[in-house]
Amino acid sequence: MRWEAPALLPEPAGGGPRIARSAVTRVHGDLTCYEVQARTALEHTGQGWTVSPYRGCAGGCRYCSARHGHRRLGLDSGADFDSRIVVRTNVVRRLRADLASRWDGEHVTVGEAGDCYQGVEEVYRLMPGVVAALREAGAPFTVHTKSTLILRDADLLAGAPGAGVVVSIAFVDDRVRRGVEPGVPDAQKRLELVEELNGRGVATGVEMAPILPLLTDSPDQIAATVRRVAAAGAVSLTPRVLRLPPGAREWYMAWVREHHPALEARYGELYAEGAEADPVYARGVVGQVLQVAARYGLSPTRPEQPLPLALPAPAQISLL
Repeated sequence: MRWEAPALLPEPAGGGPRIARSAVTRVHGDLTCYEVQARTALEHTGQGWTVSPYRGCAGGCRYCSARHGHRRLGLDSGADFDSRIVVRTNVVRRLRADLASRWDGEHVTVGEAGDCYQGVEEVYRLMPGVVAALREAGAPFTVHTKSTLILRDADLLAGAPGAGVVVSIAFVDDRVRRGVEPGVPDAQKRLELVEELNGRGVATGVEMAPILPLLTDSPDQIAATVRRVAAAGAVSLTPRVLRLPPGAREWYMAWVREHHPALEARYGELYAEGAEADPVYARGVVGQVLQVAARYGLSPTRPEQPLPLALPAPAQISLL
C-alpha cells in the first residue's frame, strides 16, 4: 500500500525503526502502533483494487505473505510484524477521495496487508467508515478476515450491495493452528463465524488457505476441512497452497526447522523456484480440494455473483 515516506528516510539518529520518525507512536497492551497519514488509500494490483487500514497483524500467522513489507519500514518481518502495527488513521478520508477520483469500477479487496478486524480495530474503529465509503460509492468489495470482530459490522455489510466476506480456514487441526496461527480464533469459531454472517445476510465464503505441504494436505485432512466448511454454509470455497515469499519464507521455515526438522529438505525441493510451490504438486492438491468440494456443491465462485469472493493469488503490494 502507499504508506507515508518513512520507508525512504534514514534511520533516526537515536536508533529505532524508520517508521517512527514520521508516525505518532502509541502502545496498546503488547502492541506498538505507528499512526500515519497515508497519501492514498486505494492501490491497484493488476487484479483490482485493495485497501488496508493496518499493516502488520497481531494474529501472528507464520506464513503471512504480507510480512516482507515491514522490512521497508525499518521493522523486521518476524516478531515486529506481529507486534508493531502501522495504522492509517486517515484511511476513510483518503478512501473517499480515491473512490471519487481514481477508482474505475473494479472490485476492491479489503485487508490484505493485515487483518482489518484484528484487535487494534477495537481501538481505532476504522472499518465502519471504510465499509460506509465503499457502500456509498457502489463499489463491489470483499473483506478478508479471520476475526470474529467483524460481527460488530454485520449490519453495515449486509446493507452494502456487492459486498462479501471471505474467512480463511485452511485446516481444522488445532495442533497445527496453535503453531502457525497463534493469535487467531480456532477453526470451530471461524466456522461459526461463517454460519452467523450468512445468517445475517452477509454473503460469506471460505478461502482454504494456505494448505501446508506435508502438514495439512493429506486426503483425510482435506476431506475433513471441506466437509466442515460445507456444513457451516459457506457460499464459496477457494483453495490455495502455501506461498513463501521473502519475509514469510524465513519466519515460516524457522518454525519448520524447530518443530518439523524432517520436513525441511522436502520444503526446499517444493519451493526451490521461489515463492510458489512446485506447480505439479500445487495443481494436484488444489484439484483434490475442488473435487471434494464439488460433492458438496461448493466452488470458488457463487453462481449468482460473477465477481469472485476470493481473488487469484495477490500481487505484491507497494508500500510507497
